[in-house]
Amino acid sequence: MLKDKVVVITGASSGIGAEMAKLFAQKGATLILFARSMDKLQQLSSKIAGKHEFFSLDVTDSEQVFSRMNQVIQKYAKIDIFINNAGFGIFDSVMDAKLEDIEEMLDVNYLGMVRCVKAVLPTMIKQKSGHIINIASVAGKIATAKAAAYSASKFAVIGFSNGLRQEVASFGITVSTVNPGPIDTPFFDRADPSGNYVKNVEWMMLKPEKVALEVYDVILHKKIDKTIPRIAQIGVKLFHLFPNTFQRMMEKYLNQK
Repeated sequence: MLKDKVVVITGASSGIGAEMAKLFAQKGATLILFARSMDKLQQLSSKIAGKHEFFSLDVTDSEQVFSRMNQVIQKYAKIDIFINNAGFGIFDSVMDAKLEDIEEMLDVNYLGMVRCVKAVLPTMIKQKSGHIINIASVAGKIATAKAAAYSASKFAVIGFSNGLRQEVASFGITVSTVNPGPIDTPFFDRADPSGNYVKNVEWMMLKPEKVALEVYDVILHKKIDKTIPRIAQIGVKLFHLFPNTFQRMMEKYLNQK
């Protein structure tokens, strides 16, 4: 399925971005990897067998986003799959959170994704095909204490994706969201420097390799929305069906930060 497909991944230098790169390279994809850290991309490149290139990219820089995407399009004349994976979180109460941290999360997690979509969409519309996969989060389905701002950025990703999907379906373009629960990656170095949250949810943390496989499943079957792990799927359904009851029953278990 991925042989000779041009696959672009942002936030590719570590975590699930790096694992997706390794997996998709094995499947024969031509990879374009973006991240802010060239050093980490260089290290990742040495572990990847197959055709790939890597470039520095700051998704908050509109000019750089459009310039980088134009480079890819000029060279390969197409983009088959685009995965918006760049993002970060900071867990703090609304009262204590710094406004600049909230602004930065929205700029990276939401507006960074929007910039990338705007940059690749004309090419996908022209080629009448393409798959945009936006990595959101369970936090974009259910918000919890000390994650209000992070959740808002991921709710925005899901809302944008749902609307975009309707606009581009007639062009043969699929838009998907993948909503993982906590993943064992460097994400928590910044999100949870105390380590308390990681300690509390360690039992359910996903391995990045597992998430990469789930994204591959989304590509293969063109699924429009996938929440993992299964316990999170159940929780999301119960929350939307019985919000008041779910909140009362699960408040203790949801507030782990």
